[in-house]
Amino acid sequence: MAQIAIHRVRKRTGLVQAIVRTSATNLSVMVIATLTSIVTARMFGVAGKGEFSAIIFWPTLLAGLVGFGLPTSLIYNMKRNIGSGGDYVRAGFLFQIPVSLLTGIVAWTWMPAWLGNYPEQVVHIAKWYTVSMLPVLLMVNLVSALAQSTGRFNLYNGVRLYIPLLNLAGLILLWATGSLSLRDAALVFLTTSVLVIGWCLYGIREELRIDWFKGAGNRLAAKALFGYGSKVFGVELLGTLYGQFDKIVILSMLSARELGLYTVVYALSRVFNAVQTAITSVIFPKVAGMEKEAVLATVGRAFRLSMLLMGVVAIPSMFIGRFLLGILFGTPFLEASGTFYLLSIECILGGGSWILASSFNAMGRPGLVLIRQIIALAATIGLIIALTPAYGLNGIALALLIGAVIRLAVTLAAMRVVFRARLRSLLFDAGDFGFLIERIKNKVHRKGAHASAD
Repeated sequence: MAQIAIHRVRKRTGLVQAIVRTSATNLSVMVIATLTSIVTARMFGVAGKGEFSAIIFWPTLLAGLVGFGLPTSLIYNMKRNIGSGGDYVRAGFLFQIPVSLLTGIVAWTWMPAWLGNYPEQVVHIAKWYTVSMLPVLLMVNLVSALAQSTGRFNLYNGVRLYIPLLNLAGLILLWATGSLSLRDAALVFLTTSVLVIGWCLYGIREELRIDWFKGAGNRLAAKALFGYGSKVFGVELLGTLYGQFDKIVILSMLSARELGLYTVVYALSRVFNAVQTAITSVIFPKVAGMEKEAVLATVGRAFRLSMLLMGVVAIPSMFIGRFLLGILFGTPFLEASGTFYLLSIECILGGGSWILASSFNAMGRPGLVLIRQIIALAATIGLIIALTPAYGLNGIALALLIGAVIRLAVTLAAMRVVFRARLRSLLFDAGDFGFLIERIKNKVHRKGAHASAD
């Protein structure tokens, strides 16, 4: 019994350490992404920033469209079928070879049409960069999933951290040497990704020592891998489209200058989502398996407190964000300050709705999340197409804001209809203030106790 208890304590401790390290990695990646955006904005200017964003956009989009849910399925199947992981790894890796080839051919053929408003040099760079980077990104996704499923979170976090970190270092080196070239910047992104994926493959070399040309086992693994992958691919595909459709519209309807403005203010507005993203990642494992009343109470309080916190922080932070926009990126980017305000509000509302939606997964109703996403995606796409010609970037930001309101409204309606939740109690509870004050007092008391003990 004592050994079992010790094992459980160590398991919980390891889980907490993994969460803490992953959270620290998330914060580091966010900071590095902001610095990278500053460097590219200063290197290339507004229009050049847009051209570079157009070049590096397509591999990310295509990798999301042809991922087929395999990374998630790899984690699920390896956790469920311990001892046969090699079959799933083999099936996933070998499948990506023809997928990369076919998708690369399509990208190479249609890139001139996709970037019809851009200079020929930008189109040429985008073609070779997409064809070269697509298989690397697909491999990054699978390797990251393999590292997660085997508990190698040092490798998982390393891939997520080292790629953007080396990208930033390479860009700074280019800037310092005066090599202000879109081609060289794209080559830096490709080279660093290849180096990091090579490092990760070496780290998991034991898991990759398998019979790569085994027949029957590979077919059986493929059936299990694609069976579960098809169940999650719908949600992942909608997530990719929802996250990238705004940029697709800008690429097709607006100029490189407007894409440069948008990518900067969009990235800056995502800072407001940091707290709510952390809450969402923690709240689901906390409430999973609880009774309905406990789930609704816990999720509701997390939602209300997060919105209260963001309401207090948002208004001054948005003005500070506008100030930083001019200082860090340059005065020309202040042109998109109105878009920044709209995107910041959208980010806060969207983050709050995701906290509430965690109750669906916790109570075994993930299909409600898919329905919510379909409704919001359809409305947002229609609004973006309708508002962009007249209002430009502000029209896109307004469409995303309305889409966030729709997601929140659909989430609340589903909780009311399916779970019989009282909307008033979800939106307001006077006891939250007492709960928050009590938690603050307890934290201060614990700090005082530790100080006295020292």
